[in-house]
Amino acid sequence: MRKISVIIAGRHSTSICLEDEFYEELKRIAADNGMSINQLVTQIDGSRQKENLSSAIRVYILQELKKHL
Repeated sequence: MRKISVIIAGRHSTSICLEDEFYEELKRIAADNGMSINQLVTQIDGSRQKENLSSAIRVYILQELKKHL
């Protein structure tokens, strides 16, 4: 488990906890889309429903991986 500090929308600092495997996928997805991790997390945060941010990130990563099956 890795605790990561991120800045959402360039102004709100928070931390998220992700397993190393999810963190590596988050970095890959961000890089593949020409984004920073902060930019991608901001995007995920803006579209999440009620789940906490770490859970929303995991679901987002799962959905992205399923697109390539």
